[in-house]
Amino acid sequence: MSTMFGLPIEGEHLYTLEFGDIVPYFSLYTCSLFIFAAIFIIIAIITKPEKQATIVFGTDGFFEKEINISDLKFQRFMAIACGLATLGAMVSGDIFNYALFTALVGITNIGIVAATDNRHILNAAFHYGIVAMVATVFLFGGAAIALATTGTLSIWALAGKNLVPIAAKIFLVFGVFGEGMAPFYIGKSEMIRAPGAPYVLMIHVSSLLIFLRVVEIVLTV
Repeated sequence: MSTMFGLPIEGEHLYTLEFGDIVPYFSLYTCSLFIFAAIFIIIAIITKPEKQATIVFGTDGFFEKEINISDLKFQRFMAIACGLATLGAMVSGDIFNYALFTALVGITNIGIVAATDNRHILNAAFHYGIVAMVATVFLFGGAAIALATTGTLSIWALAGKNLVPIAAKIFLVFGVFGEGMAPFYIGKSEMIRAPGAPYVLMIHVSSLLIFLRVVEIVLTV
């Protein structure tokens, strides 16, 4: 087995699955990201949700927050869907498919946060819904520029040729920032306080993984 694309970041080539111009692939790098995402999907499936508590500052008093079972079920569903979209983004060999899976990550992240009746959290989810919609323009704009200038969206076909314009790469990175809600989401504590851990953890995991993947794609094409 040889190093893929001549890039040390990829590691050994493990497996490819060819569908014409679309070639999902596993390398040591992408396989590691894939496994990491799969672990958190399993955690979301088998782990019981938290019972969130609020401590009264300066005293020993605290009270537990009641969370509707229907909300938790929806959060679990969205967390699993987010994990599956992340898996797709990790192994995609096509820039458009990567953008598509990343957009799905953004949609499901908002769904995870919005499954609550807390007004402040819903307000934060609405704001980041707007961010995600704007980020979609950058994501697919980057894919469109790559296709218009090179005639293909295949990472395999573009690897090592440095044909993709820098503008397309910048668009992809900006799109990932918005869809993953990082670093934007850390600016509002409501996003962090959203109930439903461990499901909320999928936001952080997916954000990290799609960013690590876009770094590899930008370096490759």
